[in-house]
Amino acid sequence: MKWNIPNTLTSFRIALIPVFLIVFYLPFAEARFWAAFIFLVAALTDALDGYVARKFDQFTEFGEFLDPVADKAMVVAALVVVVEDYNAWYITIPALAMICRELIVSALREWMAQRGSRSVVAVSNLGKFKTIAQMVALIGLLWNANAIIFWLGLLSFIAAFILTLWSMWEYLRAAGKQLTEN
Repeated sequence: MKWNIPNTLTSFRIALIPVFLIVFYLPFAEARFWAAFIFLVAALTDALDGYVARKFDQFTEFGEFLDPVADKAMVVAALVVVVEDYNAWYITIPALAMICRELIVSALREWMAQRGSRSVVAVSNLGKFKTIAQMVALIGLLWNANAIIFWLGLLSFIAAFILTLWSMWEYLRAAGKQLTEN
């Protein structure tokens, strides 16, 4: 395995997961802010590692495997924390849909790759918008500093939920012909 900047950033993002969880549950007033900040740092490293890999041609097979795992692990950790913290249907249902979408799309991409058709379900702009809305939403809901931050987080969460369902539908539709063969 070749250690380069993107792989280091991805590994750092994975290492942030337990730190994020511990900080969120610490019993001090600013714990939510710092947990949201750690999540923001993780989101920024996600964008940065992809940019560096493309800009400096630093792609590795290890990075191709680990980057989506790191992204999904951090988001799922944040979703679980938010669901537990809010204990409300309007958080739980979208969060569960987001987790299920990640499992479905990941399995679909794997299956399509085995068939030599991975490009059919490559990351789309819709998927990127979903990710941005999801990151903004989770930062707002984790921090929950005041009513404005909460409502911005919740509205972004609803937008992310809609984009989650829409992007999943688009990926399934794109693969539809191969899914329904035989």
